[in-house]
Amino acid sequence: MSRFGDRLARAFHPRVVAVVGDKKGNDFLWLRALRQFDGTLYSVQIDAAEIPAIEALGVVNVPSLLAIPEEVDYVVVAVPRSVVPRVLADCARKAVGAVTLFTAGFSEIGDAEGRRLEADVAAIAEQAGLLVIGPNCMGITNPSLGLCNFPGQPAGSAAAGHVAFLGQSGTHTISLCVRGPAEGVGIGKAVSFGNGIVADAADFLDYFRTDPDTRVIAAYIEGVRNGRRFYDVLRQTTPAKPVLLWKGGLTAAGERAIFSHTAALATPAAVWRGMVRQAGALPVDSQDDLLDAARALLAAPPVAGRRAGLIAMTGGPSVAITDAFMEAGLEVPLLSDASYERLAAFFQVVGGSFRNPLDAGSTIAMGFRADNLARLLDVLEGDPSIDLLAIDLGATLSIERWLDHPQLFEALATGLAVFADRSAKPLAVILDAPHRPAESAHFRQTLARRGLLTFHSAPRAARALLAVSTYHRWRAGLD
Repeated sequence: MSRFGDRLARAFHPRVVAVVGDKKGNDFLWLRALRQFDGTLYSVQIDAAEIPAIEALGVVNVPSLLAIPEEVDYVVVAVPRSVVPRVLADCARKAVGAVTLFTAGFSEIGDAEGRRLEADVAAIAEQAGLLVIGPNCMGITNPSLGLCNFPGQPAGSAAAGHVAFLGQSGTHTISLCVRGPAEGVGIGKAVSFGNGIVADAADFLDYFRTDPDTRVIAAYIEGVRNGRRFYDVLRQTTPAKPVLLWKGGLTAAGERAIFSHTAALATPAAVWRGMVRQAGALPVDSQDDLLDAARALLAAPPVAGRRAGLIAMTGGPSVAITDAFMEAGLEVPLLSDASYERLAAFFQVVGGSFRNPLDAGSTIAMGFRADNLARLLDVLEGDPSIDLLAIDLGATLSIERWLDHPQLFEALATGLAVFADRSAKPLAVILDAPHRPAESAHFRQTLARRGLLTFHSAPRAARALLAVSTYHRWRAGLD
């Protein structure tokens, strides 16, 4: 258990939450965010002009934390920075589980008063044994309990999942919690920790390492206060759970930006990449790649190989998918002689090719011949030269027909899902028709509901499968 494990467990599973200082001028951000909270919610506000509007939201307001008649598990503080020490003193007297300081204006703005107040906050927390998250952050989220840090976040069992996220950006954290469930990646727990003056990245990583509900950990990191401790915790975590690391500030301009954002000290890019590689973590460069890799790590069979068997509907896309997989660091080998013998029995070579990639549109009638599609997949599944599979459905050419005859797409989805369920090799499905973005999203969601790994593009599919292979190769001691 991490050094703050008991208090984090209490904060992530609270029964009573209090918001201090939320005001109408901020559109009652926190009180609205917590409307779906399953437990008891209090407001602490002394401004008489604000109280009627707070009570109109259905929230009980009290003049101080000490006036709350029950234990308080989690507190959000949204007051001017000069008031923060007084509120923290009340939190300590109340013995709350954890405190999020939404309040900003500390060391990240670079003035003497901000640095002094931040030091005061750290001293109060240490003396009182108080868990402080932040300052300058959005705090914690547990969607299954409706514990949200922004209005409109998905909540309830449909939004929850097995990915935990820790981030030094509130916007990235909120965006991930909103996007994730819509893209098949449920977020079980998340924390935006900003400046991280008391609880740092290593503390949250250590907590998620032993959290029984977490299967994949993802992070957006700008800087760490104790590099050795972070590395040690990361190295302890990766044998048990994959960790995806998205590093901000790897460029010179990015280094300047992160200091003004969270006062984090930059880490040289080469040092960071070396640390990630040695610890067995997986670097990602964007939120798209983070979500894709998380989805693949949750759903794909644990394979360590990098050899891909590829199917496309026409010649140009077959070249593009091959280039994408090779550029990502995967391999696209020739198939075995036995596979070519099996393919020769039914593959339509006029307008097609079956070397690898398989230019198979004529053979499978652009995906509408389920029998031949199943035969192609079986050949690749049985080939000892192949570890990973991907198919580009050629949506630009087929989407109008899918729309006119949805039963044809359902049959295609069923065939792919049946294969994926029984195969020991991961299958990535690529579907995008750029001229029909809404319809493309609908068909991707249909595939995702069948449990299929579905991607917008070949490069994204390749990077996600590479993450699966890289993690399991590292665990197996192959790299």
